[in-house]
Amino acid sequence: MHGSSTGSESNPTEGSGVDHEFQEFLALERELAVFLRRARASSGEMAREVHPELEPAAYGLLVRLEDAGGQRATDLAAYFGVGKGTMSRQLRALEELGLVAREPDPADGRASLVRLTDEGRDRFRRVRDARRDRYVRKLADWDRAEVAELARLLHQLNTRSESP
Repeated sequence: MHGSSTGSESNPTEGSGVDHEFQEFLALERELAVFLRRARASSGEMAREVHPELEPAAYGLLVRLEDAGGQRATDLAAYFGVGKGTMSRQLRALEELGLVAREPDPADGRASLVRLTDEGRDRFRRVRDARRDRYVRKLADWDRAEVAELARLLHQLNTRSESP
């Protein structure tokens, strides 16, 4: 950022020549940046709670496998928008920790499905449930309809982000 700062961040576009028509989008960008920074830190903490050697990025894989069940590595790579090599490395690390296992794909014997092991599922659910309890405490003074609306809007944003 350049120029002099007044010390107030209540309106970072004030006096910057930014068209007022875009202030809502700048506010959204700012709030998402803070949210994402906190989410990355939280993912690291949750990953370490699942297993001390688990990489933060791998936590999302556990979420996906819990939600969707057994998945091909190529489908996981596509879902997360990463290369096959990156996905292979992450899955190998999860296998070495005993959190996931591969099994033959019933639809195609040449391929395999990655699934959570019983230990992986137990560890993941314990951490997920603790995280959900933190959300419940942090949002205790919110109306349930507000929580549902936030979830709906985030889902809509995520869905639109998936399409080109």
